[in-house]
Amino acid sequence: MQWNALAEALFGPHHGLKADGDLVLGTARLDGAELTVIGTTHHAAIGVHLALAQAHAVLETVRSHPSRPILLLIDTQGQQLRRRDELLGINRAMAHLGLCLDFARRQGHRVLGLVYDQALSGGFITSGLIADACYALPEAEIRVMRLPAMARITKLPEAQLEALSHDNPVFAPGVGNYVAMGGVQALWQGDLAQALRDALVHAPRSDERAEAGRARGGRRLAAEVVDRVLQAA
Repeated sequence: MQWNALAEALFGPHHGLKADGDLVLGTARLDGAELTVIGTTHHAAIGVHLALAQAHAVLETVRSHPSRPILLLIDTQGQQLRRRDELLGINRAMAHLGLCLDFARRQGHRVLGLVYDQALSGGFITSGLIADACYALPEAEIRVMRLPAMARITKLPEAQLEALSHDNPVFAPGVGNYVAMGGVQALWQGDLAQALRDALVHAPRSDERAEAGRARGGRRLAAEVVDRVLQAA
């Protein structure tokens, strides 16, 4: 789905959002209440400029619009793989974006993520996965690492990882697997505006992803490990 079609489905034809290159930004209204919408499009590669532009929008919302909800519309191929961005400190810029979103949450802002097209790697980790809750459209594509790259990192044969991916969501891409692991709270289908209304009310305010993964069978041991670490602390 294109970002403007999504915006219209969520907020109506006069949604107030605009795209500037790969950045989607604006103030939208839902049932008379304002939301800050910050998003990316064109399978954006998140470089220093785009990460800082999003962070600025988050901080401006905290400064000028206390407690206003923030909705992140996510379509990214991950971080920008360019020497220029690496030299400028892309890791720090993306970490800054993540910290700004966490700061907004601590200041009372609801922060929700919606993957509407593609979500890969670091561009997803520092946006949707840092939100209070992340949702996705059924046709969206989510993955953090392709199996060939995973094979190089883990030193396991790609065929073995392929076999594991059939039964274990941790090794497999796809929105259904991320729901099973707890990384995605739920899929939005049908009335998207109503789905947003429900999320603004019912989205968890604490990190329940490990528990959700255990309950859904996608990450069976994460919650147990967290519990053991907390007991030992």
